[in-house]
Amino acid sequence: MRHGFLLIDKPCGPTSHDAVARVRSVLHEPKIGHLGTLDPAAEGLLVLAVGAKALKAVELFSDLSKEYEAVIHLGATSTTYDREGVIERWSPVAGWHAPDEIQIRSIISSRFIGKIQQVPPAHSAVKIGGERAYRKARQGRGVNIPSREVEITGCVITHYDYPHLHLKVSCGSGTYIRSLAHDLGEVLQCGGYLEKLKRTEVGMWSVKDAVRPELATWTGVLPLKDVLADFPKLELTDAQAEDIRHGRAIAHEIAPDTIGWHGGLPIAVLIPCRDGTQQSRARKVL
Repeated sequence: MRHGFLLIDKPCGPTSHDAVARVRSVLHEPKIGHLGTLDPAAEGLLVLAVGAKALKAVELFSDLSKEYEAVIHLGATSTTYDREGVIERWSPVAGWHAPDEIQIRSIISSRFIGKIQQVPPAHSAVKIGGERAYRKARQGRGVNIPSREVEITGCVITHYDYPHLHLKVSCGSGTYIRSLAHDLGEVLQCGGYLEKLKRTEVGMWSVKDAVRPELATWTGVLPLKDVLADFPKLELTDAQAEDIRHGRAIAHEIAPDTIGWHGGLPIAVLIPCRDGTQQSRARKVL
């Protein structure tokens, strides 16, 4: 069995959990998780952690950058900010003209690039008081989600033919493209919702290298030693490796989340001891 990461190209329709379940069935491996969900209506790259050791390393990849191809439908709004919700058409006032590409490009560059405040959709997996927001929204209960800071590093118009606006978006973790579509529609004063979304990149990985869930194979799993190769590393002696495996500290100063290697394989995530000594210990044994 190979522990590591697997790149999956999730189709529209299934949930991320559905995709994981399909891969579990194909590989006959129950211990599989993911590095971040995709909405059922979205398609594209889903990075899976395969095997117990890989699952322990997932937390090291919590802040990966993302890249998306999005189609925004202007001139209408949605209760879920995407095509899955109740769509309400916008009625233009007399003399109104559809925004042109130059105007949209100017608004994007001035309002939606860099670190911005964004409110996640009410129909999202964000937790409010320990409960998923979408559960409260489906039950008709009020959902008050505070805004939070997200970062959009790039947002390029790839095609525009009103009402369809095609964007390529590069952003940090936690950014909702549905909220971007809604907020852009508000600024343009015509409304907008996300009609189509494809995630093309997660960190260093591309959907070009991904396979559909039903085509997953063990040979496609990226070995954990390759996945962790760019992290700070410490080669452990036999004695040090034994100490680390048994929860004992070793006399070595390191940076947080240094990967301890032994015999050519990663065996632990190491952190400095908090007692002021120049020692390190395992935060997690892989």
